[in-house]
Amino acid sequence: MKLHEKLSKIQIEFKSKKSRFNSFGKYNFRSAEDILEGLKPFNDKYNVYFKVDEELIATDPVPMFKSIATISDGTDTISATALVGVDLNQKGMQVPQQYGSGSSYGKKYALGNLLLIDDTADSDATNQHGRAVTKPKLEGVALEKAKEFIKSGKGTIEDIKKKYEVDPKLLKTL
Repeated sequence: MKLHEKLSKIQIEFKSKKSRFNSFGKYNFRSAEDILEGLKPFNDKYNVYFKVDEELIATDPVPMFKSIATISDGTDTISATALVGVDLNQKGMQVPQQYGSGSSYGKKYALGNLLLIDDTADSDATNQHGRAVTKPKLEGVALEKAKEFIKSGKGTIEDIKKKYEVDPKLLKTL
């Protein structure tokens, strides 16, 4: 079996638990270590190995890592990358922790790219970390599209309210 076929099977079969908990954002998430641990059974099953390499690619204006996740069968390799900046203004962290945090994120997302892990539903990807979520105002082109959306029967005013801040005066025109 060719390496791309092995990777495809692994992408389908792979599961990684979210064993970490962010007490600030109140959500579970998976780490690079969780992903790597979940990959170990595939090493033997498909006669492959995984590795993650990192390279510091910039220091100005912020330090940036390039993380490269690779699967190999000893003959061929397939890689995926992720770029991550280091937040040197992260409160409560020493500089080594700031670099470690950036490194962990880079590894996690490079592995996610290689294995097609979709973290869009993961709170780690969507958490607002205390920032207010503001919806755009329904006006202009968006208002015209909203009218067409409702008129066509594809949606309701409630659907529009989920996406936009709707001035109560506009409800009559919708």
